[in-house]
Amino acid sequence: MSATKGNQFWKQRATHGREKIFKTPSIMLDAAYEYFQWAESNPLNKAITHQGAVTGYEGVMRAMTIKGLCIYWGVNSFYLNDFVKNLDLQKPEDKDFSQVISTIKEIIETQKFEGASAGLLNANIIARDLGLSDKTETETTHRIVKADLDAW
Repeated sequence: MSATKGNQFWKQRATHGREKIFKTPSIMLDAAYEYFQWAESNPLNKAITHQGAVTGYEGVMRAMTIKGLCIYWGVNSFYLNDFVKNLDLQKPEDKDFSQVISTIKEIIETQKFEGASAGLLNANIIARDLGLSDKTETETTHRIVKADLDAW
């Protein structure tokens, strides 16, 4: 009896894995600019209340985020992280992608920082998000004395 080769239809696939959604760094940057424009053109609605009743709504600044950008692009943040992780900085095109991604991140961070500085965004939330919150370290020393151990 001869061995059966089995179904190897999967080998007929021309490519493996997901295609790049951006063929060039400039297309990626243009898509980021579209997100930035969308975020600015679509502020969040904040309720205006008077004596406990909602009397209207006002538009307030929408903070741009990497996750918001990814959702706008139709990908998740894992896709972008893997994209960055797999860049080969020895290749000129990948180096350009790295620079574009750095620029995008800097624009988003600057928008949040300036929005919080102007009181348009919650400064505490933005400071934590940007890693700007004050950090304090407390060091404690405990001295154990034999009398303390005898009490146990």
